[in-house]
Amino acid sequence: MKNHSSRRKFLQTSTAATLAAPLLMSLEEYALKAQEAKSTAPPPPPSPATPLPMGAIGKVKISRLICGGNLISGYAHSRDLIYVSPLLAHYFSDEKIMETWALCEQHGINTMILNPSDARAVAVYERYRARGGRMQYLAQIGPPKNDLKTIVTQARDAGAVGAFLVGNQGDSWIREGDVKLVGRLIAIIKDHGLISGVAGHELRTVKTVEEAGCEADFYMKTLHSTKYWSSQRPEQEKEVIDNYAIDNYWCRRPQETIAYMSELKRPWIAYKVLAAGAIHPRAGFQHAFENGADFAAVGMFDFQIAENAGVARQVVKATESRQREWCA
Repeated sequence: MKNHSSRRKFLQTSTAATLAAPLLMSLEEYALKAQEAKSTAPPPPPSPATPLPMGAIGKVKISRLICGGNLISGYAHSRDLIYVSPLLAHYFSDEKIMETWALCEQHGINTMILNPSDARAVAVYERYRARGGRMQYLAQIGPPKNDLKTIVTQARDAGAVGAFLVGNQGDSWIREGDVKLVGRLIAIIKDHGLISGVAGHELRTVKTVEEAGCEADFYMKTLHSTKYWSSQRPEQEKEVIDNYAIDNYWCRRPQETIAYMSELKRPWIAYKVLAAGAIHPRAGFQHAFENGADFAAVGMFDFQIAENAGVARQVVKATESRQREWCA
């Protein structure tokens, strides 16, 4: 009996201690956080920026990896998941956006995409710059056909270093036969002292603008492999589905893009290189850079930046002697 009683007492004591341990740890952590909150010591300085390979479009020096703007604006290609864009809008508070940009700078990314029509994004960017942030941006613009100038002026006044016609609008204008309008927009952007570009999900957008002699400073063209689940569709279905009918189904014939861009001696920013998260950065970046892209624009959460920058650094180094010469 004595042994059973002692054993029972030991188990009770041990159980009580085990249950109390998390509570004690939580109290200690709470006290530590409270003490840190009261501290008046200045925060530690940020780590020095990690070098990332650079290129230049005109006089603008740009990191090979560019931070995309859709996530920060609360929009994402999410196929048929209707909750993803609202989730992003809740996740990316003003402070989280600035934290994300600061992490980009810390890891050597010096350029991002921003929509100057998004008043909130512009306001956050102004606050970030006022805090000492140095991130520059390329303005993603979609002007109405009867007013090409206003949004370019807004972009310049809001600190953009360049502007480009957004991809879906570039595709639409070319489909409608308005390549001269694209040429006028390029000229206006240049007149405002910005580097000018045209984006397209469809290769014919780049082809048509180039053949018309519009002299864009750079192109943005989608590029990713089709080796991910939601791209696997019968060939006959691929031929009849419009490029915008399926969310994120953007680079329908990557080999045609690679072949055409290999002959085009103009800077090329590849985008949607990860197929909106369906492709791992190592595979996506390698596919983009070894096949001729000069830069890759990628939407990134804060917790992805360190890995993405590290992978980009390795991949660019490994593809330095690729077939298409670096045009930027």
